[in-house]
Amino acid sequence: MSSAAKKRAVRLLIRSLISGLLLLLFTLHIAGSPRLEIIERIENYLYDVRIRLTMPGTVDDRIVIIDIDEASQAELGQWPWPRNTLAALVDRLFDDYEIRVLGLDALFAEAEETSAERLLDTLAASEIGRDPAIATELARQREALDSNFRFAESFIARDVVTGFVFKDSLQGDEPVATGALPSPIITADAIADLSVPFITASGFSGNLPALQQNAVGGGFFDAPVIDADGVFRRAPLLQRFQGDLYPSLALAVARVALDMPDIGLAFAATKDGRMSGVELEALTIGERRIPVNEQVAVFIPFRGPQESFPYISAKDVLSGAAAADVLRGRIALLGASAAGLLDLRSTPVGQRYIGVEAHANLIAGLLDGAIRQQPAWSDGLEFSLLLLIALLTALLLPRLAPFAALALVFLLLAAAMASNLWMWSALGLVVPIASLLSFILIASMLQITYGFFVEQRNKRHLSQIFGQYIPPALVEEIDASGAQISLEGENREMSVLFSDVRSFTTISEGLDATELTRMMNEFLTPFTGVIQKYRGTIDKYMGDAVMAFWGAPLTDPQHARHALLAAFDMLRVVHELDQPFAARGWPKIRVGVGIASGPMNVGNMGSEFRIAYTVMGDTVNLGSRLEGLTKQYGVDIIVNDVTANQVPEFAFRELDLVRVKGKSEPVAIYEPIGLLAELSAGQQQRLATYAAALAAYRSRLWDDAETALTTLRQHSDELLYNVYLDRIGNFRQSPPPAGWDGVFAQLNK
Repeated sequence: MSSAAKKRAVRLLIRSLISGLLLLLFTLHIAGSPRLEIIERIENYLYDVRIRLTMPGTVDDRIVIIDIDEASQAELGQWPWPRNTLAALVDRLFDDYEIRVLGLDALFAEAEETSAERLLDTLAASEIGRDPAIATELARQREALDSNFRFAESFIARDVVTGFVFKDSLQGDEPVATGALPSPIITADAIADLSVPFITASGFSGNLPALQQNAVGGGFFDAPVIDADGVFRRAPLLQRFQGDLYPSLALAVARVALDMPDIGLAFAATKDGRMSGVELEALTIGERRIPVNEQVAVFIPFRGPQESFPYISAKDVLSGAAAADVLRGRIALLGASAAGLLDLRSTPVGQRYIGVEAHANLIAGLLDGAIRQQPAWSDGLEFSLLLLIALLTALLLPRLAPFAALALVFLLLAAAMASNLWMWSALGLVVPIASLLSFILIASMLQITYGFFVEQRNKRHLSQIFGQYIPPALVEEIDASGAQISLEGENREMSVLFSDVRSFTTISEGLDATELTRMMNEFLTPFTGVIQKYRGTIDKYMGDAVMAFWGAPLTDPQHARHALLAAFDMLRVVHELDQPFAARGWPKIRVGVGIASGPMNVGNMGSEFRIAYTVMGDTVNLGSRLEGLTKQYGVDIIVNDVTANQVPEFAFRELDLVRVKGKSEPVAIYEPIGLLAELSAGQQQRLATYAAALAAYRSRLWDDAETALTTLRQHSDELLYNVYLDRIGNFRQSPPPAGWDGVFAQLNK
């Protein structure tokens, strides 16, 4: 394995460890050991957001709240009201307003004793009470004045559901039971084979036995399931006490409203027939299936903010001022909104939410079957998605540019939220989302941090290496692109440029060492600037010669064009140096440039003592020889045919066909003239005349070639024309062999 491959493997391993360790932490959270409190809080917050985003926000008039409000207390006195008043309220609701069911979100655990009753008791205990006739009358009057009996009597033959409170623990000598409980909804014998972790009460506060005996049923209205942040999101439908199961007030009221269907528990089918909290799927109310968790608790389906159900003041019911059509056939819940009664709860839809309305929301959800479910497979789905995201962040994220990586993060976040909201709204499923969003953000942050603070070392290493050869702008581009730059040897299609100062030996003999050094620095500095301007890489300086290439370390589809533009600019820079050089007493400098395009090897090459990033190959050798031929043909720039073909917008003059030493195939060499669009008519005519002369020369039509070349020399006495005229003269004296193909066979620098 190469060193680059080993480095890539190490980086991949580190990134995999980052995502893997984070995945392990979140997997432990899903498994419940340990639960991450911050994730729990985020989950609860996002649950509340989904509730508020998707709640209907309409008023459900099937359930009416008979409100013990401030106005009622002002008119009827502070709560608790006299039992006779409450009895009158019950009578009004059933007889005059014809409600369907009455649920009491209030506890009547103690008997009420009026002043008249106390007087009768005093008389019965006195001397007068010893008279049998008087004692009988006192007892009759005592019974007639018994407000508790009057209140209990109002329940007879009416669908009244009482409320009571279960206690999860007892303090000191606190009694286990106060008052009476209704009959259990499921007996201990029926659940003897179950291993469901029902919420189990240690004691209770119930209603007076006479009240409970006359009621059609009862249900607890305490809230044993409160999340860690103190918000009331779920409610158990059943609690266990002394082995038996008792319903919540909401379940008891809904059951009465549905004409008392049977209540049961539904379990997932297993091979061994297990019936535990894990297999528990639903609570059945007749044909209805209510999805529950392992504690038989449900998410309360809040339909909107407070007052999503009609409120009627209790005083208006007693006075008959309430509208009859609002109550007829409805479910009525007696509850309190008065601030002094403190029946307020923190919920997803309000921080001070009236408790009785929470029961109303749950009753409506039970009637409609609109209870959202957190499926048993949600943990498996959560882990699978976390695993997928871990793979994406470890394997895909590092390959992307910063903006693309950021886009991927936002795409993952959006996809997670959209799919979760779809399952919530369309399927009624509560699937955890906080762990996914947190994992995406944390994993992405760690991966990006690793890229910036660890992989930056690799980029700085590359910058230090390539900064010796290529322009700083190109180094910055390499860093910004995030591309994987390899220093290993590879074969690429590139262009190489050689330039050399003509007559350098003569120039160096006329200057001392210090002046020569200064002159070369003044000359090579702008030369280097030109190469870097056109994205070239400096290979080396060889005394007065410069070698550069295009197409590495970053690939460059326009390598030939950039090399040619740099060559023209180099000639311009040389001429611009004439005046400042003359001012210093330095001679003029002229250069020849050779450019060859084609396949070549590029990479770090050398020995264990010294290494350089360079190019090698036949194309490189050709470029060096082309630079040497500029003097023989009297031109400034010579390129090979590959370069000329890759820059079609330039005009070229073919100089010759040459056969490289050791190679059988000839190479056409060209002089670039300039942009085709900028050629004058005269230049175009001379190029056409020269092309005709060259064609005649290669066809052995010496006279035609000589005539054309002579005409061209009259306009410009170029060395190129004289080269061909001399060859024609020689061939007239010594004609070429029969198989001559017009190729010049020597190509020496």
